Amino acid sequence: MAKNKITTISYFLKRLRDNKFVALKLWEGYSKYDSRKWTILVDPGGVSLYITCYQNKDFNGEKMFEFNDGGNLFPKNFSIKTLSMEVIITKLIERGVPMLADDKDTPFYKER
Repeated sequence: MAKNKITTISYFLKRLRDNKFVALKLWEGYSKYDSRKWTILVDPGGVSLYITCYQNKDFNGEKMFEFNDGGNLFPKNFSIKTLSMEVIITKLIERGVPMLADDKDTPFYKER
């Protein structure tokens, strides 16, 4: 698997955490016949935003990210087609997804 690509779960998580978001890996064992590649959880216990990476959605080779928080900060079925982490991070900030406080006072924080 390629490293340092937005569709790589470890790279995606690292970039979110480097930008002070609390993010947890949930699943990356989807079937090879499923267009979902992996799912993470951002701000668990708060916004609880699920981000799912899709590859080859609708069989046209597109890579996209679906955001699901139950329709609170993001509309239902909200998705972004991008290969830029800056676009993802900007969207999280614009929508008000909280970042980790400087005191690192959360059970989900892990020193890197």
